[in-house]
Amino acid sequence: MIKKIFVGNLPYEAKENQLAEWFLANGFPIDSISITVDRLCGQPRGFGFVEMSDKLADRCVRACNGQDFLGRTLIINEASSLSERRPAYGNVSR
Repeated sequence: MIKKIFVGNLPYEAKENQLAEWFLANGFPIDSISITVDRLCGQPRGFGFVEMSDKLADRCVRACNGQDFLGRTLIINEASSLSERRPAYGNVSR
């Protein structure tokens, strides 16, 4: 099974291949990676997501959260699904 992991506090100049190599160097091969970009200007937003084996994901979060990547301290945790998040503007129901 595959698990999605949130990676925050990325340097804006970070590239997907650099981040993939960083995870691999730390012993965590990934299945996919995406760094989120702003839809309007196309600039990176400073966070992204990686997917990896469910068995490795929990160990990766514990081992890599707070580690340095290109001079920034990464925030790494299990990504929450859209249904688990709170509405952006309070408790709005339709």
